[in-house]
Amino acid sequence: VQLQASGGGLVQPGGSLRLSCTASGLPPNSYSLGWFRQTPGKEREGVSCISFGDGSTFTLYSVSDRFTISEDKATNTVYLQMHRLKPEDTAVYFCAQDLPNWPRSGCRRRTETRWGQGTQVTVGS
Repeated sequence: VQLQASGGGLVQPGGSLRLSCTASGLPPNSYSLGWFRQTPGKEREGVSCISFGDGSTFTLYSVSDRFTISEDKATNTVYLQMHRLKPEDTAVYFCAQDLPNWPRSGCRRRTETRWGQGTQVTVGS
């Protein structure tokens, strides 16, 4: 499995960013993709994930009114659209892959979870 993430950067508070992650090496509709984030000294936190099997999703409640996850099955890509960004959203965002039932577990980190590289999101002026 290869996960290629992109889309991080520096944005002002209130701004928007879209993260992308493309998976390769997986059978169609056999997985979930999602995003975790991590700040120094803190545990990696599951933000959102989507099943490419049945389309089910999970998004962390604290960001659910600002972040939207979506999928493109044709390109095996997951997107995380982030609006009204806040300084506390600053983190390294990691793309991750897991089984199709992952959203039902709340996108928790599991032994089945596979990681891609991180992309830095910095919200500040």
